[in-house]
Amino acid sequence: MGNLLRRYRYSILLIRELVITDFKLRYQGSFLGYLWSLLKPLAIFLIMYVVFLRFLKFNYGVPHTAVYLFVGIVLWSFFTEMTTVGISAIVGREDLIRKINFPRYVLVFSVSFSAVINLMLNFVVVGIFMLLNHVAVTSRVFMLIPLVGELYILALAVAFMLSALFVRLRDVNYIWDVVLQALFYAIPVIYPLTRVPQYWAKLLLLNPLAQIVQDVRYTVVTTRTPTISSYWHNPYARLIPIVAVILLTVMTMLYFRARSKFFAEEV
Repeated sequence: MGNLLRRYRYSILLIRELVITDFKLRYQGSFLGYLWSLLKPLAIFLIMYVVFLRFLKFNYGVPHTAVYLFVGIVLWSFFTEMTTVGISAIVGREDLIRKINFPRYVLVFSVSFSAVINLMLNFVVVGIFMLLNHVAVTSRVFMLIPLVGELYILALAVAFMLSALFVRLRDVNYIWDVVLQALFYAIPVIYPLTRVPQYWAKLLLLNPLAQIVQDVRYTVVTTRTPTISSYWHNPYARLIPIVAVILLTVMTMLYFRARSKFFAEEV
């Protein structure tokens, strides 16, 4: 561990300074400042709660429906923030890339940590919601750590890929906006999975995003949450989303490493 810290000491220090700078500048001039990182998912939750639970009368079939919905929105907001901000991580720092020789990956890591800080703040709000709704906290809550880690790795891999592609293809941000819209409806964030035909629900849960959202709900809200185990009675099915995340990460890192040597000329 000591050797690793010495080897990557410069990168760690650079990431720290970039995270601090990014977090300060993000809400500079804003009246509410850092509160926007909490208010945005709360506003989305209130809209979804009123539309789907009050007007459309969606029956999620689980207790603590408000917390159940809010957890999904918080996780989705984190994935969206990491990937959309990650797109311009390289191009947005073109002045540094052209003047200073440093590992390019630190730029993507720095924006990812800013998103992690916002996620932690939002989880504090989730905790308050759980207390107000009398959600029981059990030892299952510790499973939140590997699940959030899986989500972070998935979002980071996508951010690396998008940032490298954006250097050469400036239409990537528009394409990704459309992809995000499709993904939002491809995972059970705002609708109950029980409303989906069983065949399609089984396929949806092989999507790592859907698997993570449902597993986190199962872990922190209620065990009545449908998960892969509810639809797939093969224990190996749980490995499919995890393997998909690992393969995506490896391919993305290889692509980013191959392209990073040309960033200074192409940005």
